[in-house]
Amino acid sequence: MRKVSKVQTRQIVTEYGLLTIATIGTIIENYLFKFPNHFTFGGVTGIAVLLGGVFGGSPSTYSFVINILLFILGFLILGKGFGLKSVYVTLLFSVGLEAAQYIYPVTEPITTQPVLEWIFAFVLTAVSSAIIFNLGASSGGTDIIALILKKYTKIKIGKALMLVDFVVVVSAFFIYGATVGCFSLAGYLAKAFFVDNIIESLNSYKYFTIVSEDSEEICRFIQDELNHSATIYSAEGSYTHKKKTVIMTVVNRNQAVKLRNFVRMAGPDSFMMITNSSEIIGNGFRGID
Repeated sequence: MRKVSKVQTRQIVTEYGLLTIATIGTIIENYLFKFPNHFTFGGVTGIAVLLGGVFGGSPSTYSFVINILLFILGFLILGKGFGLKSVYVTLLFSVGLEAAQYIYPVTEPITTQPVLEWIFAFVLTAVSSAIIFNLGASSGGTDIIALILKKYTKIKIGKALMLVDFVVVVSAFFIYGATVGCFSLAGYLAKAFFVDNIIESLNSYKYFTIVSEDSEEICRFIQDELNHSATIYSAEGSYTHKKKTVIMTVVNRNQAVKLRNFVRMAGPDSFMMITNSSEIIGNGFRGID
């Protein structure tokens, strides 16, 4: 068996720690804010809210039953295609949401301010979903249906899921009335626009292109202080015809400030181009899935 290095172990622990926090956030936003107010932004929890309105009973229980059934179906059909992270998040979310109603029973909104609760529901939904998706996992539910459809059909999954979620959200108007329906529709639209932006923000890096006559000190700072590498190549100024070195490297936002300040101090005549990048794949950053 291949040995797991300390770096890999640390990365695994960090990723599952973040997945745990994000999943707990998803449980909180559903149980404390969505379910008592009957907000539905789509997905299995949205369907559970609608079922609670039609048949009575707890949305937590409906969500638990649907998610577990979909989990079993996904595991049987997809096998290894159903990733370990998704298994962990799906089980943690399903069991945690069901357990919450016994640990801390909630039968009505926890405040008298539905707008405030909608804001908390939306923010927790957007941030938690972005973290989970960014780490290559899903919380199960309709994502499992999407994976199954993708395996056996040529249906455009993204559009199909958006249509299903939209139908779920619109149904809230008929079951719970215009006020809840409007809150749900606003949450659905806001989530659709903001999740991708949050993912890009989480993956935000700064790409440096530095043109300098003396690259050694800058490269040494990148390696020793920032623990990154750089790519260098020779160049020539078109006006002066002086030999220069072009340094290319990628760092996170905090390191970008340090590198920019160092280059200004160590090579005041250097020329810097700093651009944003939302996805870096390779050693030291994200692996190739």
